[in-house]
Amino acid sequence: MSIQLAVIGAGPRGVGFLERLAANLPEIANGLPLVVHLVDPHPPGAGRIWRSAQSPLLKLNSMARDVTMFTDVSSTVDGPVWEGPSLIEWAVQARSGQIELQVDDPLVAHELEHLAGDSFPTRRLQSEYLAWFYRRAIAALPATVVEYAASATTVTDAPDGTQLVALDNGVVVAADIVLYALGHSGSTPEPEHVELLEFAELHGLHYVAPDFTADADLSAIRAGEPVIVRGMGLAAVDLTVLLTEGRGGRFVPSASLPGQLDYLPSGEEPLLLLGSRRGVPYHSKISSALAAPRAEPRFFTARIAAALEASSETLSFTRDVWPLIAAELQWGYYHELFVGHPDRVRVPWERFVPFLERYRWNSPQLHAAIAAAVPNPVDRLDLEALDRPLAGVRAESRAELQETLRYYIGLDLHARSAPEHSATLGLFTSLLYALFDLGSIIDSPKWTARSRAHDLAVWWPNYFSFIASGPPAHRLDELLALSRAGVVEFLGADTAVRAVVSGEDDVGDVGRADGAGRAGHFAASSSSAPGEVTARVLVDARLPDAHVRRSDNAALRSLIDTGAACEELVSDADFTGSTGRLLVRPADSRLIRADGDPHPGAFAIGPYTNAPFAGAFARPGTNAVAFRENDRVARAVLALAVERAAAPAQPPALAGALASAMAETAQLG
Repeated sequence: MSIQLAVIGAGPRGVGFLERLAANLPEIANGLPLVVHLVDPHPPGAGRIWRSAQSPLLKLNSMARDVTMFTDVSSTVDGPVWEGPSLIEWAVQARSGQIELQVDDPLVAHELEHLAGDSFPTRRLQSEYLAWFYRRAIAALPATVVEYAASATTVTDAPDGTQLVALDNGVVVAADIVLYALGHSGSTPEPEHVELLEFAELHGLHYVAPDFTADADLSAIRAGEPVIVRGMGLAAVDLTVLLTEGRGGRFVPSASLPGQLDYLPSGEEPLLLLGSRRGVPYHSKISSALAAPRAEPRFFTARIAAALEASSETLSFTRDVWPLIAAELQWGYYHELFVGHPDRVRVPWERFVPFLERYRWNSPQLHAAIAAAVPNPVDRLDLEALDRPLAGVRAESRAELQETLRYYIGLDLHARSAPEHSATLGLFTSLLYALFDLGSIIDSPKWTARSRAHDLAVWWPNYFSFIASGPPAHRLDELLALSRAGVVEFLGADTAVRAVVSGEDDVGDVGRADGAGRAGHFAASSSSAPGEVTARVLVDARLPDAHVRRSDNAALRSLIDTGAACEELVSDADFTGSTGRLLVRPADSRLIRADGDPHPGAFAIGPYTNAPFAGAFARPGTNAVAFRENDRVARAVLALAVERAAAPAQPPALAGALASAMAETAQLG
């Protein structure tokens, strides 16, 4: 009897699991008849986020040499390592004919022909790589694979132990085992967003709630009108691209500013008013190279993390872990500065090391030692100022703020590209490995509730992304050109937005009078400059929060509604709350039901679970967390499949349950 496995989600995480399933099957379940039901409305491999059906202007924020879907010699997986090409290696092999590939899109074909290791690929090209990876994984999997271009709506536990996966096209799949690999899902609006949507509808305004930028409807944004944009991360970068270059504008080499760009408007662009909590865009990706050997970790490693976890009754991120990570970041930065650029410091590295070892990362003593040893303030690392560069900055006018922000962005770009400032790469490298090493204790039960609900789930990912996962440098060059052209205006830090109802005469043309003679508009201000801006349009340029109760994915929500799974709740004397993520068993990512027991046949991987998550694909040679989890879960699924195949047949209670599930699906329409 064949074992039926349903995989809900065929994006890079789902197909990464399938590759690990293929790699481990000969060892664990050789000869087992296996049928894989692959459910996703989007093309397998790319899924929703990386599908080819999106603007050719949208790009990855990783270089082609830093993207792979394959395990390698660094991978500490229990199953076999199956090495394969990174994105740039795949492109090179496709160009040479080693890989047979047919690309129908002429823009993607041109990009493939000219891709280099330091290129930032388009999402359409990444889609081709992921589709090829999927075909390769399926070819290596000794199983029958059935694709369903549909969405799962509910999964019902039948009396005979099977799970009935109801799809929105009326099909019901009976599965012995279900894996949820749904990746990033959208979200139903939070209360604040509901209020803004209702306000916009009442007053003839336009509000765009948090969404994936490629999916957001921007057609109602008019040429020339001001648009308040709350957020300056990657979603805001994509939004800016779509509303400028995407509307026909062009970037050209500047005639007056050598090495910079000018923007030639099409006339279809709005005026983008960009603001956020920090008030600055994410730091760009680094293009310099290390001048010294990479610093050996000193203050925070996997070994140190494990020892800390073992010796502590409770783990607090802010109290116990962040000081070690901060010290490690300074260690990596200053090692590269002192060893790689001795002409930029006053003392040799050996004389500076005792100060890093003796004093706390943010102590006055260490700041004084840095000031004495590093003559140029530009070369000094201040982690707090790096995180909040506009803290205490107050311009006299909005015009002065634009000059301040353009100077800051230009200086930051230079620091992340000039060879003499490669210490920024030392910082990035230490931050990256701190992320990996923190992953070794991220699932410890000793974390305080606040650490798990806020520090690890919100603050730390946000801090890491701001410093290490920003846009390509050319996107900030473009942002500077847009600012000089008057298409973008910076609002500053601590941007606050209001929905305002006022007298019709006070509003002018930013709002439409309602039936009571009142008009509405959105207004924004910041701590960085005086005054307030008003607009008919407000865009929250960020991704939706990953909260299972508010997910727009019906299958995820049904897990909570039926008790087949539960969200992670954390509580101690200081904090009680929910992380908003599905609770899974650390050993194998099996769902934990509402009654506290592991689900007998359901697993989940991805950003909506409480397991460590660091992207569905990874840099080569970094022992990727996602690949390790994929391997672990694939082995657990195969072991369960063998167990199910050997179990005595159950009474056929399936027919009645199947009919009931199909009737429920029909009622859902």
